[in-house]
Amino acid sequence: MKVRKSLVSLYEKLVNKEEKIAVIGLGYVGMPIAVAFAKKVNVIGFDLNKEKIQQYKDGIDPTNEIGNEIIKNTSVEFTSDPSKIRDAKFHVVAVPTPINADKTPDLTPIEKVSSMIGKNLTNGSVVVYESTVYPGVTEDICIPILEKESGLKCGIDFKVGYSPERINPGDKIHRLENIIKIVSGIDQQSLDEIAKIYELVVEAGVHRANSIKVAEAAKVVENSQRDINIAFMNELAMVFERMGIDTQEVIEAMNTKWNALKFYPGLVGGHCIGVDPYYFIYEAEKLGYHSQIILSGRKINNGMGKFVADAVIKKLIHTNKIVKKAKVIIMGLTFKENCPDTRNSKVLDIIENLKEYGIDPVIVDPYADPKQVKEEYNLTLQSMENVKNADCLIFSTAHTQFKVMNIDQIDSLFRKDHLNKSKIIIDVKSIFNKTTFEDSGYSYWRL
Repeated sequence: MKVRKSLVSLYEKLVNKEEKIAVIGLGYVGMPIAVAFAKKVNVIGFDLNKEKIQQYKDGIDPTNEIGNEIIKNTSVEFTSDPSKIRDAKFHVVAVPTPINADKTPDLTPIEKVSSMIGKNLTNGSVVVYESTVYPGVTEDICIPILEKESGLKCGIDFKVGYSPERINPGDKIHRLENIIKIVSGIDQQSLDEIAKIYELVVEAGVHRANSIKVAEAAKVVENSQRDINIAFMNELAMVFERMGIDTQEVIEAMNTKWNALKFYPGLVGGHCIGVDPYYFIYEAEKLGYHSQIILSGRKINNGMGKFVADAVIKKLIHTNKIVKKAKVIIMGLTFKENCPDTRNSKVLDIIENLKEYGIDPVIVDPYADPKQVKEEYNLTLQSMENVKNADCLIFSTAHTQFKVMNIDQIDSLFRKDHLNKSKIIIDVKSIFNKTTFEDSGYSYWRL
């Protein structure tokens, strides 16, 4: 009864600032959660990256999700000291769950963080995982680690839940506060407690899943569904290319129907849509089922970088360029617009495929961190001021800074001696008006 009393009163103790919440992992997901909770309760923000922690302490937001001003004024207690976790009773885990080179889940980050939390877990605590996993990871892998490291028993001494993150990096409209939050718990008591605590910050409310496995499955399925729909549009784009039909014009016509789904072709990267389906595929194959639709969608989407690169080569040849000597400039490296996140960016596939033809493209991205890009990918970012004498411009990311460029600004980036018909624009995200450039004689291509 003593533990039950502790759990039942945890919400009240948090609100009265007698207990603290620890958010573990301060990236694109963890940071917004920490800041939101800090408006209501005392929050410890933990991350192993000491450099990142120092940036937060200095009022700098490297994720660009919250903004420097809010970071400067938040009450979050930033730390890279694992022992500080012991000061909290409600733990939110928001670490990445990547995939290995063979496309199998890499659970190392979540296993390590579970071990660290376990070493600092106290009686009466609640641990909620937000990291994307396949159904069963929380109960079959994370809980045993927590129990082993803490010496405590789940369900008796501490509780565990799962609440999949739904934050969309770079999206200033769909935020933590206005996206319905799925919550689940190891039992009814923990579910009620977790739901009540999340309702402190999620204005849209919560959806109570009947089990942790249901909540885990919901996350991988919602991203797999989106992946499949984009794959369908990408397959259409490849077929329409052969037919000589403009895919965007087909979509524009199709979207006049009330029940059109309004998906578009594109590069599918990032830490969710390009990764999560593999978690589902992995667990399905362990149970003897070989995925057909989901795996096929992944194969199609993984091939889009090569498809775009091949389109570039064709345009270079059609405009009588010497391929190896062509100056190709890639505008955008991050996996999505107005976001500094380069994780699993499929623009990298375009770069690698162009290099196979002897082209070493110039890369420009006003949002990406040049230091991080150099360390992770050994690529050097150039500033817009250094872009000139282009033979081909590839607009691979729809950053606002690119979208507002007019035809004269774009023209100034090309070689001065080129006629418009030999100036190549590859508009991967269809951010420009096709007619504007074609009427001016440019060699224009879009996905």
